[in-house]
Amino acid sequence: MKENDELQRSQADKPLELSSDRARKQVLDLLKHARTCKLALELCLLVRTHRAVLGKHDVHDCCNFVSELCKEAGCREASELCAKAAEVVLGSEKTYLELCEQSLKKCSASRQPTGRSSERTTYVA
Repeated sequence: MKENDELQRSQADKPLELSSDRARKQVLDLLKHARTCKLALELCLLVRTHRAVLGKHDVHDCCNFVSELCKEAGCREASELCAKAAEVVLGSEKTYLELCEQSLKKCSASRQPTGRSSERTTYVA
């Protein structure tokens, strides 16, 4: 009888473990997204907004950093466009802005809605 109870208890714990593993993976994915995509998007928008007061080399360095963040997130096409924009900004601002626009259109973070409050159903103290 004891063995049967232990077996039932261990089987009951399995869904909890799977649920916990799934929740952990979701949180880690969210953290990676914030560390790469959201940061890259925010930096990109800050550089574009304040490019008038930044030097071309400042913009170049920031765009290269954004390109690396995009690459880390697996966004190859956006990363390549940011890298090209970083090189072009030293010569042509018009081409730089065109490449930035293309990169933002490819950016998955720029297409996601910012309001996630409807997904949050649990209260965390």
